[in-house]
This record gives sequence, structure tokens and C-alpha cells, in this order.
Amino acid sequence: MPDLVQREELAAFLRAKREATDPASAGFAPGPRRRTPGLRREELAQLAGVSVTWYTWLEQAREMSVSRQVVESLARELRMSQTEREHLFTLAGLALPAASPHAWTVNPLLERLVRELHPKPAYVMSPWWDLLVYNNAYASLLGGLDHRPVGERNILWITFTESRGTGLFADWAAEARSLVGQLRTHLAQYPDDPRGTNLRDALWAADDTFRELWEQHSISGFESSRKRLRHPEFGRMELDYVKLDVAEDPQLAVIVFQPVDDDSAARLALIPVC
Repeated sequence: MPDLVQREELAAFLRAKREATDPASAGFAPGPRRRTPGLRREELAQLAGVSVTWYTWLEQAREMSVSRQVVESLARELRMSQTEREHLFTLAGLALPAASPHAWTVNPLLERLVRELHPKPAYVMSPWWDLLVYNNAYASLLGGLDHRPVGERNILWITFTESRGTGLFADWAAEARSLVGQLRTHLAQYPDDPRGTNLRDALWAADDTFRELWEQHSISGFESSRKRLRHPEFGRMELDYVKLDVAEDPQLAVIVFQPVDDDSAARLALIPVC
């Protein structure tokens, strides 16, 4: 069974998912005496085929063995997405964690590729969203990056401490929620890397919205999608973005933005190379 911190995270995640599950959808009548949202512990235990006492102990983060079959049953009855299911298995100690991140280096050829993708915004990031290499097109969208301390050249940090106020992202709330869900997933994958916990703790201390989202225990995985930007200098644009793995180091990723239409491409072309 995982250590205490991971057991507590498992307990909190199960509790959040249980309380978010509609009793009617699971075959239970809401009833006038239902005091708490979602399923009761005894109801979930019944659905999953375990004793109420055992499930209660699980939500109390007690040290106990958890089988793959029971975790699978809980994931099914709580209607977890594939990403949530994988996270549940990881927290239960039933999925091998990925190798701990290390000191990242970016191949000079990859660095040159990213810079030569201009005016398409592009960057290389670590598992903790640290910006290791970026071109001027991407830096300009964020109001510049070189002037920031290295530790603050981080997408999560910029999202919660700066970009909300600039109005750059038209769908900032969805962007923030997805990043927090991905951060929680990465913390389970890399439990021994202090960079992740330090980043989480710094964001917790810095931003109320981050704390609210963190308490929701949502889980997300990366999805290629479309971003709508409202840049104060270059105007409105729509960009699709994709994530590419780095063969030399799977812990690194390259993100590239593609303009959706000619107008967005023309606005990107206004950004100087340096």
C-alpha cells in the first residue's frame, strides 16, 4: 500500500468522486433524508461489493491492502474516465510510477528547430511545465519570458499569477482547470520529485483559485485543442496546439501552435523574430 501522503490523496480522491456521483444514476432514490451530496459510503460499498467498514477505512487513509479487482470495481461504479481510472490505480500503488524526472537538457538541434518554427509559437517543457526552450513567437504572446526568474518561467505559475489578469486566454477558466487536473496526475506519476510538490505548494500559497480547483480533486490528461487568444498588441487569434514527445527523453515535450485561419496567421507574422 502507498505511504501516508498517497493514501490520503487516494482517500480524498475517492471521497470527491463519490460525492460527485448522482445517486439516481446509480439506482438509488434521492430521498428527503439524504444530507450529503452524491452516494453514501454504504451505497458505494454495496455497488463495489465490499464491506462498509472496509470502504470507510479506505476513505480514512488507513494502511490496508487494496486489490486490482476492487479498484477496478470502484472506478466502474464511480463512472471514472480513463484518465481518472489510471490516476486511481496509481494512487492505490497498482500502477508502476514513471521514472522520476531528472535534470533536463535539450538537444541543440531540437532547440534550433523550436526557434526556427517562428512565427508559429513553440516551446519545450518539462513534466512540471517548466519552459526549457521557447521561440520569440511564444514568449511574445506571454509578454516576454527572458526577464522572469528561471523558476517562474513556468506555464502553471504564469497561468495563475499573471495571464488571468491580462485576459489573454478567452477560456482561462477551462485552461486553469485542465492544468490543475494534469498537475495532480503528474504528482502521482512522479511522487519522489520535489519540483512538483514545491510548485503545488507555491501555487497554493499564491492563488485562491488554484486552491479552489485543487480541492475539487479533478483529473485531466493532455488533449490537443484550440485556444482563443486576445493579445493586447497582436489582436484576436485562434490557434490549434499539439504536443510531441521527445524521443531522446520521454519526460520532455514539444508544444507547437498552428494558426486556424489566415487572419490568425497574419497576426502571428507581426511578431518579430527577436
